Amino acid sequence: MRITILLLFISTFAFSQKQYKRYFFENGEIESEGWLENGEKTKYWRFYHSENGKLKAQGHYKEGRKTKYWKTFYSSGEIESEGHFENDKKIKWWIFYDTNGTVNHKCQLKNNKKNGYCLMYKNKKLTSAVKYSLGKRIKEWIDFKSFKKENRLRDLQ
Repeated sequence: MRITILLLFISTFAFSQKQYKRYFFENGEIESEGWLENGEKTKYWRFYHSENGKLKAQGHYKEGRKTKYWKTFYSSGEIESEGHFENDKKIKWWIFYDTNGTVNHKCQLKNNKKNGYCLMYKNKKLTSAVKYSLGKRIKEWIDFKSFKKENRLRDLQ
């Protein structure tokens, strides 16, 4: 009986340990690296592009689901997007960049859908704002004056 309990304790302890893991593409380049606990991704992870080994994405997991702040990158190495996850879904403000690393647009998201405002940029200047509700486009403004007149700026937080 004592041996069975001891073996059960040892196997449970060994399985629940955190391990730092690295995975590789068939070409030998690193695919991803990060922490596993109980067989699920946890804490900080990095993912890489197969063609050149540059960083593709980085962020946190909790119980196998994306959480907290994440960044994604083009294969050139320039930032592609950044924002928050909760329970594997994009939430709050996300910033999206063009291939030169310049802000293209910023959007409020909820459960991976646009929900709130999207601010559109061209040549680093705000060009328009669009309001969404659960992914459906509600209204667009093409000048800041009319946008400000119809909306509270604190809604952009």
